[in-house]
Amino acid sequence: KCIIKLVKMYILVLLPFGAEEDTALCEILGSPEFPLLSKEGDITIGGVFSINSQISSPPLTFTDAPEPLKCSRIDFREFHFAQTMMFAIEEINNSSSLLPNISIGYQIFDGCDSNLPSTRAVMGLINGPERTLEKTCSSHLSVHAIISHFATCACLSNKKEYPYFFRTIPSDYHQSRALAKLVKHFGWTWVGAVRSDNDYGNNGMATFITAASQEGVCIEYSEAISRTDPSEQVTRVVRVIQSGSARVLVAFLAQGEMEILLEEALKQNLTGLQWVGSESWITAGHLATKGYSRILTGSLGFTLRKSKITGLREFLLQVNPSQDPDNNLLREFWEATFGCSLQSSPHGQTQCSGTERLQDIKNPFTDVSELRISNNVYKAVYAVAYAMHNMLKCGQSGEAKLSYLQFIMLYTQYFPHEHISVFHVSHSDSAECSRCQLEYWSNEDHSQCVPKVIEFLSYGETMGVLLTAFSLFGASLTLVVSCVFFWFRHTPLVKASNFELSFLLLFSLTLCFLCSLTFIGRPSEWSCMLRHTAFGITFALCMSCILAKTIAVVIAFKAKRPANTVPQCSAPLQRTSVLSCTLLQVLVCLLWLTLAPPFPYKNTAHATERIILECDLGSPIGFWAVLGYIGLLAVLCFILAFLARKLPDNFNEAKFITFSMLIFCAVWVTFIPAYVSSPGKFTVAVEIFAILASSFGLLFCIFAPKCYILLLKPEKNTKKHMMGRN
Repeated sequence: KCIIKLVKMYILVLLPFGAEEDTALCEILGSPEFPLLSKEGDITIGGVFSINSQISSPPLTFTDAPEPLKCSRIDFREFHFAQTMMFAIEEINNSSSLLPNISIGYQIFDGCDSNLPSTRAVMGLINGPERTLEKTCSSHLSVHAIISHFATCACLSNKKEYPYFFRTIPSDYHQSRALAKLVKHFGWTWVGAVRSDNDYGNNGMATFITAASQEGVCIEYSEAISRTDPSEQVTRVVRVIQSGSARVLVAFLAQGEMEILLEEALKQNLTGLQWVGSESWITAGHLATKGYSRILTGSLGFTLRKSKITGLREFLLQVNPSQDPDNNLLREFWEATFGCSLQSSPHGQTQCSGTERLQDIKNPFTDVSELRISNNVYKAVYAVAYAMHNMLKCGQSGEAKLSYLQFIMLYTQYFPHEHISVFHVSHSDSAECSRCQLEYWSNEDHSQCVPKVIEFLSYGETMGVLLTAFSLFGASLTLVVSCVFFWFRHTPLVKASNFELSFLLLFSLTLCFLCSLTFIGRPSEWSCMLRHTAFGITFALCMSCILAKTIAVVIAFKAKRPANTVPQCSAPLQRTSVLSCTLLQVLVCLLWLTLAPPFPYKNTAHATERIILECDLGSPIGFWAVLGYIGLLAVLCFILAFLARKLPDNFNEAKFITFSMLIFCAVWVTFIPAYVSSPGKFTVAVEIFAILASSFGLLFCIFAPKCYILLLKPEKNTKKHMMGRN
């Protein structure tokens, strides 16, 4: 917040002096501030990071000029953030589409996690390294934008106070309220609270306490600490926590204050607390490896969304003092990382060669597994770059830049790449967003609406071709089996298998294979109605035939009449049972088509960048009724065939029917969860696969053993062998 205030003061206070003419030059008191890392460019982006975590406290005599502030103890995590900013800039500079022929430079300063160094850093970004400015005391800004990461304070959302501030990280207002709900969710209604004594902690905790009271959560105590506090203050706060009765502690602390609190907690052996933390420290992995694990085990909190940044790890591993031998920061980083000295040390410290490998080091600098803040820094750099790109592309300047930046930063924070974010500038220089129509979405530049890709399972794609081929192969194979049965229709095996029912079953299997073709192609009104009803009726006919065959087998072996008279007596019953079972399914399908038929539907909810053209079931009850009826017939077939599996003959068809029903039921039981969870055209593919798999299972299990005897073992195709007689 300090950084934002200083930028605001510079814009609103210093600039008006430009109206005064004065012959005297304006001179900065003290020494100018220089960046730790910098690079020249046509456009310059500034950044302030707490690269060092300790600051010297020089004595103030009020008689002599104070000694310069000295920052030390490099923070690998913050140096990682700074390098991420440099990586994003290098990536943009190497891009041929974003800001072509324009280079981006950077100036990175150390805020040392303290107000005074941050103030000097911002003044350095504003004024540049010159000691003497123009006579107007309003020199040109040395940078075009300032990246201020971790700026989560809700106070910065006030656009009247901070009109030039934008962020790619959510406001703490939302986090504080979410923490209150989290505490309430676990039933913790009596908690303690500790916060950083700054705008981040004070504003965040104030929102939390208000939200907690609304949730019925009581606060036993609320303490504040600062990095600059004397040790006695931190000791007192830990004693308050230790003596309190609350066993849950909400810590809305910056990482610096958190480390100080944990050091004192170790000294006083503070354990047995449930910690609830803010985003600044809850994902700081190094806290769990520094002896604090027994204190922080089980901590809860909300994190920022993590992401992957391609190429960042390789960029980080290339950091080496040889990149800039005169840069003290790179030297200090190297020495702190490897515990050695690049210069000869009189104290016997290990000498660095400069060839040590960062690949062998695991610390917060090299860790890219949890890119959260890094991702926000990365997005912020790109937001500035896109703003500049669009401004230069349209030939605009001045306040138009602010309009572009406002749009892009808000877009980065709140919206995914979806159809609502199309952007244009009205020749009044105001940025406007307009909603694309439902069947359109924005192009990559967010400058116009383009049609969405329409997706459905077509005959032209690989998946459609394969499924079509398997469908036609299954139908052709069924016809071949039919020809074999017709050729051997007078043999004992075919007669024993019930010639009429076998042909009817083969006919229904052919239809089952062919009905899968209605699921492929662009959905239309007739195809949507045909695909499900054809599937339901053909499979009902198939199951009815198998049920009739199973009943015939059972009757043949249980009846007391001569065996040759049973089929003739049961034939009318078989036809009637097949017809009635199939007609019942036809009736269900007619009711479905009459009351709520399936229809083509454009699904825009599943994916923002494409339209999934699919068949809406119309009535899910109708679909599941059709599927359930087929399942009922299959279960009946399985039960009867299972009971008849041990009947005394050498060719017991009940065994093969039992096995075929096992495969059939297994396919359709696994189909249900796959069907429900598959997205888009894969839903159709899953249904086709289930149809083909179950059809092939029935064909092979029931007819393959018979074809084997008919074609390869004709000596077994006798009445005596069928009856099990020697």
